[in-house]
Amino acid sequence: MLDLDLHTLLIIVAMGVVTVITRSFFLFSDRPWSLPHWAQRGLQYAPIAALSAVVIPEIVTTQGAFVSTWQDARLFAAVAGAAWFFWQRGVLGTIVAGMAVYLPLHVGWGW
Repeated sequence: MLDLDLHTLLIIVAMGVVTVITRSFFLFSDRPWSLPHWAQRGLQYAPIAALSAVVIPEIVTTQGAFVSTWQDARLFAAVAGAAWFFWQRGVLGTIVAGMAVYLPLHVGWGW
């Protein structure tokens, strides 16, 4: 049986109420509103910042520590993918170029 005390239940309910209020805040206003220019400009960079926060640690770390050798296939694949993207500006080609470098180094040479 689940051991749930009153304090835990109140915290869960309070967190749910705060979540509902903050996510539906725009419904309470009668006037249309927009974000300030600085916030709109900042939100343009949110997708690339989120993607970088996920991808870069996977490239430069292993088991929580920085890569200690240059013989890591991920480093060369990332450079090849970035070079392709800056040359052709195509996402599919970036993936193909990165994998074309990564697979032979990782599978073939064991890097």
